[in-house]
Amino acid sequence: MAITAKDVQELRKSTGAGMMDAKKALTEAGGDFDAAVQILREKGLAKAASRTDRDNSEGLVAVAQDDSGAALIQLKSETDFAAKSDDFIKLADELAELVLAEGPEAVEEKAAAIEDLKLVVKENIDFGPIVRFENAEGGAIDAYLHAGGKAGVLVQGEGIAPDLLHEIAMHIAFAKPTYLSRDEVPAGDVERERAALLEITKNEGKPEAAWDKIVDGRLNAWFGERVLLEQGLFGERETVGSKIGGGTITRFVLATVG
Repeated sequence: MAITAKDVQELRKSTGAGMMDAKKALTEAGGDFDAAVQILREKGLAKAASRTDRDNSEGLVAVAQDDSGAALIQLKSETDFAAKSDDFIKLADELAELVLAEGPEAVEEKAAAIEDLKLVVKENIDFGPIVRFENAEGGAIDAYLHAGGKAGVLVQGEGIAPDLLHEIAMHIAFAKPTYLSRDEVPAGDVERERAALLEITKNEGKPEAAWDKIVDGRLNAWFGERVLLEQGLFGERETVGSKIGGGTITRFVLATVG
């Protein structure tokens, strides 16, 4: 019976085995799918599939940058030990360069390498964010890695000095904002927080005439925890929005391990 690429792909997807192992098992089994699965199990090559529901909060963030733009990928693992292996680091760096050159969808080209890595480290390997920013005329991008790849940031802006943009990238890794501006925060989240803050204020026995002002102040602090432009740069009083003056931050992405 002829073994097709589709047969091999289906066996790999079902068992988590590498491409060559799947092909050999199908050949040995004469094309019998169930028999091939059994062969892989007996050889200890089908274990990766059972790991897909296991926590993989460790891993590594990698970035790549050139004149065309910058890319960031997060490769996730179950343990820090696996993430520190040479094969893991090499693959993360290769993926970042591939995304920089061809875009996020290009990671599919490394599917076989990822499946093989799963079997080598015997862990649930998967992706976190995969992002590419293209350079825009008059703008700049900063790509920052923190703590050896425990966090990674891409931030793009216009009219901002490169050293300040780099500071902002480091701040993002430190402060972990979720949104760029207040307008991006879902209205439902804001209303729920406002209602909760109002109840807290009432329960504290504050004068009713002061409720709105107190709630507004507390809501501003809540925004400051989540919104980049409203955060104090590195915790200082001056906000990021004030620090950039007439400049503009157009977008950012943050990926963290753990």
